[in-house]
Amino acid sequence: MQVAGAATRVPRLLAQRSPGLVRRLVLEDVPAPFPLDPPRPPAERPSDETPYDWAMILATDEQRNAPKPMWWDHMGRITMPTLLIGGGPSSPIPQKQIAAFAELLPDSRHITLDAGHLVHETRPKEFLAAVTEFLSPAARTPS
Repeated sequence: MQVAGAATRVPRLLAQRSPGLVRRLVLEDVPAPFPLDPPRPPAERPSDETPYDWAMILATDEQRNAPKPMWWDHMGRITMPTLLIGGGPSSPIPQKQIAAFAELLPDSRHITLDAGHLVHETRPKEFLAAVTEFLSPAARTPS
């Protein structure tokens, strides 16, 4: 089951609210919480059964159209090393927003793999290599 909307917010919220619990953070094709321009119209519910929670789609659209100020107010709490992996020009996520997000974080690395939004599915070897390198003990050693 895909829960992309929740999957992008939960790690950021945890890192903001309890930074001591998160040693390293990996975010895949996640933009900074800028309001959509133009706003996304309300999504129409498909007539058939969905493999995900439809309420999540509506909540995600609402938050993308008008992010709560708390996102920005608490951004400085994300102080752990963070890897942001962008999906490149074929992603529906504006890559400038991922770059802007990376600039806000004091200890971030930003890479782009031209893979679209689901980088881990489209380019699994490259995604895994980037994450493995970021999480490796050598990457944790201060230079």
